[in-house]
Amino acid sequence: MYPTAQAPANGTEDPIPGLVGFTAVLRHAGLPITTDRVSTFLGALDTLDVTSRQQTYWAGRLTLCSDPDDIPRYDAAFEAWFEPQRGARTSIKDERPPPPPKLASLTPSEPRSGDDDGDDQGPELKAAASGTEVLRHRDLAELTPVERDHLRRLFALLRPEPPTRSSRRRRASRHGEPDPGRTLRTALRNEGELRELRRRDRSRRPRKVVLLVDVSGSMEPYADALLRFAHVVVRRSPASVEAFTLGTRLTRVTRELRQRDAEHALSAAGKAIPDWSGGTRLGEVLRAFIDRWGQRGAARRAVVVIFSDGWERGEPDLLAAQMERLRRLAHRVVWVNPHAGKDGYAPVQGGIVAALPYLDDLLAGHSLDTLEKLLKVVRDA
Repeated sequence: MYPTAQAPANGTEDPIPGLVGFTAVLRHAGLPITTDRVSTFLGALDTLDVTSRQQTYWAGRLTLCSDPDDIPRYDAAFEAWFEPQRGARTSIKDERPPPPPKLASLTPSEPRSGDDDGDDQGPELKAAASGTEVLRHRDLAELTPVERDHLRRLFALLRPEPPTRSSRRRRASRHGEPDPGRTLRTALRNEGELRELRRRDRSRRPRKVVLLVDVSGSMEPYADALLRFAHVVVRRSPASVEAFTLGTRLTRVTRELRQRDAEHALSAAGKAIPDWSGGTRLGEVLRAFIDRWGQRGAARRAVVVIFSDGWERGEPDLLAAQMERLRRLAHRVVWVNPHAGKDGYAPVQGGIVAALPYLDDLLAGHSLDTLEKLLKVVRDA
């Protein structure tokens, strides 16, 4: 039977018989064997068949090994203790770890003459950059149909966090100003004895977010991806996010983008937009937005994000005046230009020049990575 097998724990001490002796061997082999682990090991064997080699092996491995590096030493000690007739190795510490894997170069090269075949070389691993990581930094206007389909699945994985603001309502909190009412009511329950000072603090509420997406002809390569991005943001916080499209006229697409399925939402939004891939009159459209929606509450203390390249067919002075009005209403104004992340870009377009003095942030929006950075800016607003 396995419990009666014996093997020397080390070269000088007398062997300890039984299962406790096996744990002593493991302790000398370097495993962190504690009294609790020994007790758990023996308790597990009480419910198993101690005469079964397999059950004894797994009972010890699951209770006595705390690290993957302990398993080779445990296997060697198990063979040496329970089946010494097989001539198992008596020195576990002399085992050499397997050689580390050799990392192959990404570019093919000829083998060097000084390199030998190396029987002791480790397995060769091929390294390559992740396709998803590469796609995150690709320009949205340069994607192939297959890459666009992959990008749609990546958009579904985004988890935007809405910005928050302080509410007028106060709630119980461990920090903040004293709450006299709750403090007195607590004292009355304690027969008038004041034992604890209750406190209250302002609660947090989602801050409104407004997305204005330019769907003119110059923005056509990015419009589909930006509307999909807007769909993700609207679906995350449907009660506090509004979405509009800009072109020759203003179109509210919030209701269409609240649909669960992205394809159905984009199809409904496309039917609702009458000026897709048309001209751009940013000043007139922003004036319509502020008059009809902004002053009535949509833009008040909100984070307003404008997706546009800044090409303006109308008067830049009108756009500047409307941006000034929007800046007085909004909590933060962010302009996302797909060309801002490209080398050599300079804000020289008439719309950008007119709007720049009233912006809190001018960001790039030409890739998934830059859109993820935009989510962080909106969250921290």
